[in-house]
Parts: sequence; structure tokens; C-alpha cells
Amino acid sequence: MAFWSAENATKAYIKTLKMSHKAKEPNVAEFISALAAGNNAQLMVAAYPGAADYTSLALVAAANHTGGRVVCILPGIEQLQISKKILGYDACHIEFVVGETQDLLVSKYEEADFVLMDCNLEDHEGILKAAQAGTKPNGAVVVGYNAIAKGSWRSSGSRTQLLPIGGGLLVTRISTPNALGKRSQWVVKVDKCTGEEHVFRVRFPQEKVIKA
Repeated sequence: MAFWSAENATKAYIKTLKMSHKAKEPNVAEFISALAAGNNAQLMVAAYPGAADYTSLALVAAANHTGGRVVCILPGIEQLQISKKILGYDACHIEFVVGETQDLLVSKYEEADFVLMDCNLEDHEGILKAAQAGTKPNGAVVVGYNAIAKGSWRSSGSRTQLLPIGGGLLVTRISTPNALGKRSQWVVKVDKCTGEEHVFRVRFPQEKVIKA
């Protein structure tokens, strides 16, 4: 995730739109897909409390443009079988793993540069901490959806922003030491006439240091 690719983000967004007939909340999926693709995510890990849902398709769309991998962590074999039936053909583009999310993020997927999780997961705060740990030479992005109902997530730190999209998206950016001078912020604007939400990513230029 060394750079932001507007081209990848746009292509992934459009591809997810075409897949939206499978999605319950396509606006959420489209945003997640654009965010993962725009950040050039190479190892995308999604964790669910039950079967995988439409958000996994968003990551598949992003992976088509970044050349990355998509891994889904599920709690059991039954959820794995249900996930494959729900996703159909698209399931072949996903690596399914059964196990404890927190343990796997630390032991097997510590280098994940894009982590997506349903906030309905048990001990979601512990999972967030696990996602933030590990070796991430180019930084990472952690996204939690269905976040509005989880009030404790609102105190996750200054690097975390809660976006009013769908049931609420909690976006945490994990920076590398070399990227500390680069600042950006998500801005949400609501069209008063249509009620539509528009999300923009605004970059702030790095301050120049003038030597005497």
C-alpha cells in the first residue's frame, strides 16, 4: 500500500456495481472495493461471525485489479459450505480458512495489508488489535462494518474514522514510519435533495521544513 491508485479504485467500484445484484447493501460493497483497490491491497483478509457475505465479493473485485489474494476466515465447516453456495462461481477466487480470527491474524496473516471484519464478531476489539499488529512494511487498512451499533469502537484512537455508510464503516489506517508525514482524511457529504452520501478522500500536503 505504498500509493493510492485512483484508476484501480474506479475500476473495482464499477466491477462491484455489476456484481451488486448479489449484494444486500451495494453502497457498502462498492466503497470497500474501491478502498482496497485504491490502496493496492495484496493480501486481503475478511472475517465473519457466520457465512461470508456480499463484502467478500467487493474484495474479489479489488483483487482483480491489484493482483492480490482474498482470504475469508470462518468459524466452522458449516459456514464454509454455506458461503460457497451463496457466492457460487466467485467462491473459487477466495481462500477459505476455518479457525479463530484473532489467532490467525497474528500467526498466519500478520502481513495482511487490508483487513475487513464484521463488527458483530465476538471480541471485535481484540481482533482489531490483532489486525494492527504484525509485519506491515507498507502499512495497512482495517475496516469494520456494522460498526454504528458498537459504541466502544468509537474510542479506537485518532487513526480511526467512523463513516456513516450502511450500518457504519470504521476505517483505521496503520501507517509506516516513512508515511507519518503524509496525512489524509475521509470527508462525508450528504446531498440535501436526494439524501445520497458522497465520500471523498482528501490528502493534506506534507509540511515543508525550511532549514536556516
